[in-house]
Amino acid sequence: MATLEKVQAEVGADSDADKDSGKNTGEEESISTISHDVSAGEADPSETVKLIDAEEQLYPTPLEPIQAPAVGEQPALTGGMTLQELESIALQNNPAIQELAASTQKAAGYREQVTTRPNPTVGYQGQQLADRGTDQHLAYVEREFVTANKLELNNRVLNATLAAQLQELEAQRFRVRTDIQIRFYQALALQRQLDLINEFSQVAEKGVDFAKQRMDAGEGTRVDILQSKILLNEVQLTQRQTRAKLAAVWREIGAISGVPEMQYSKLQGTLPSESGIVDWEGMATNMVTSSPEYAAAHDRISRAYALLERQEVQPIPNMAVQLGAGVDYGTNSGMMNIQVGVPLPITNKNQGNIDAAHAEICRAQMEAQRIKNAIEERLAVVSREYDTATAAIDLYSNQILPSARESLDLANQAYKAGEVGFVQILLARKTFFTTNLQYVDAQAQLAGAQSKIDGYMLTGGLNSVIDDSGDSGLRDQTFSQQ
Repeated sequence: MATLEKVQAEVGADSDADKDSGKNTGEEESISTISHDVSAGEADPSETVKLIDAEEQLYPTPLEPIQAPAVGEQPALTGGMTLQELESIALQNNPAIQELAASTQKAAGYREQVTTRPNPTVGYQGQQLADRGTDQHLAYVEREFVTANKLELNNRVLNATLAAQLQELEAQRFRVRTDIQIRFYQALALQRQLDLINEFSQVAEKGVDFAKQRMDAGEGTRVDILQSKILLNEVQLTQRQTRAKLAAVWREIGAISGVPEMQYSKLQGTLPSESGIVDWEGMATNMVTSSPEYAAAHDRISRAYALLERQEVQPIPNMAVQLGAGVDYGTNSGMMNIQVGVPLPITNKNQGNIDAAHAEICRAQMEAQRIKNAIEERLAVVSREYDTATAAIDLYSNQILPSARESLDLANQAYKAGEVGFVQILLARKTFFTTNLQYVDAQAQLAGAQSKIDGYMLTGGLNSVIDDSGDSGLRDQTFSQQ
């Protein structure tokens, strides 16, 4: 079987020819993998995928047991797995990529099959065998000669099919990358939030102790203690919920990567803190023209036109030629026979297939238009996410967070001066804590929107894939002449 690199090179060469012709544990960082061996410095997201053969499917490599994030430990942002490493693992193990790689090789096999010429037929013929002394014996060879360049037209149809499958494979790689990036930044944000929660939890615990001390000294009230405990309980609840979310996101990453049992590892990276103004109309135009999803649709239009041209020459008959040589014992001399035959396209002129090919052109064009509109619609949704996240980050970083910090400082000073009560201090602390978590949420939203833009709005790394690899039916049609 041809390798994927050979397939890509061949389809590129054939396309050029057509143009010329005018057509947490927090401490465990190792992960278990199935079929990858990539170091941090060698990871290449565009690396050719490795197909899994039948034996590997029946007898898969044993995997280490899953280690989910421990409830009592905090993930950290430093010294962990990077986005590039996760992408590399996913691109090599994602089953949908493997599936599309196999369908691409199927298309390459069909393309090779539809261009092969027919095998010659050899045989023996005997006549008048019961009439002694007049029997004739003949050895012959028969060959069908294809007319109207049908085999080359077959190649053009299947080459466009293969080109479309290669684009679908590239689109699937973008889907997997985008899904991994979105989950990576979600997990990174949850790690950051857990750090903030851990810091504030210590503050809340000290607040409860302080409220009890003031109560014992006769300066505080039971209300102060209850309010302090409520704040601490809310922080603890948020901590448990955030850990649960992080564990779920990690399981998503493992599933998309094709390694569900992958051991949890800390993530290393940064969240965006600023962004620029985007020309969404200009981006929509560039997005459509550069999208592999749209390119695949145009390859299918090319295939439809090639198929129409192929069906139009189908009525032109092939020529079957038979040449024989032997001996005639009746005349005691040698003999040679030649026979030529062609089917007459009288009742079957392939009109049905020609009409269907015209309809396929219309369908393929409308499919390309649908994909174009779908890309623009998805970009409109992402633009809303991007702009709202940008606005939130700008407001939080420039106004809300500084104001919350100043409010907390002033409340502390006023409390020391006896101007406000203990409850006001708790409210100021809660406001500062909540705004910091919301700021991280906005950062994660912006990172997710940017990931979708970078991936041409292609998501769904585990959705069912398009297997439009075709078949070898055109070759059967070529030689059946019907």
